[in-house]
Amino acid sequence: MPSRRQVIADDIRDQISAGKFKTGERLPSEAQLAFRYVVSTPTLRSALAVLQGEGLVEKIHGKGNYVRYPRRRITYVGGGGTCAEAAAVVSHLRVTVRTTQLRAHGHLVGLLGVAARSPLTEFLCISHEGESPHGLARVYVPRDLAPDDVPEGLPFGKSLGVVLAELRPPLAEVQERVTARPATAEEAVLLRISRALAVLAITRVAIDNTGRVVEAAFVVLPGDRADALFITRHVTDEKDKKR
Repeated sequence: MPSRRQVIADDIRDQISAGKFKTGERLPSEAQLAFRYVVSTPTLRSALAVLQGEGLVEKIHGKGNYVRYPRRRITYVGGGGTCAEAAAVVSHLRVTVRTTQLRAHGHLVGLLGVAARSPLTEFLCISHEGESPHGLARVYVPRDLAPDDVPEGLPFGKSLGVVLAELRPPLAEVQERVTARPATAEEAVLLRISRALAVLAITRVAIDNTGRVVEAAFVVLPGDRADALFITRHVTDEKDKKR
């Protein structure tokens, strides 16, 4: 026998499919829905969490629950750009960038190979599809390799990666580690997703041709709209070509 939360989730899902709740429309308040289904608020929120995990509903802090617009999938290309907008091979995303000056601490010391409390610049990049967040990245670079000024909003064609590349030697190596895990509380709020939804968490370390680590980036993409693509090119020996 289906649980009460599943029955409620099924009914709201059916109403969305039938167009009774339209895309972009705010659902009745949680109190109203709890009264309608004669359940407690925790049970109602549990039912909404099912729909949030399916990508049908998004909760906007301080505003309520909304029927989500269908999300177009994006592809993270391994070895590609620095920020969230460079990870998406689509042109409909808009990116905001927030810059913070800080000192190296914790895991950043080891990732960047710098002394503790070395000056760093953090770029928090959030890509948006319309008004809805689509992916995020935290990018850390040594202070001497950071631009003096980065606009709050970047056009897709001028990514943060392009800006940073102008200030450093060419890259010799990019190391990337991809993990699938549940979203953290902060990520769920920033991306308006359920904490039950799996995300692609990508740790990216870039090393220039002098051997210096010039960038550490943490990219987070919701699993309901993202794929990761890695291409390996094999160089054929000239002798093999002639055979």
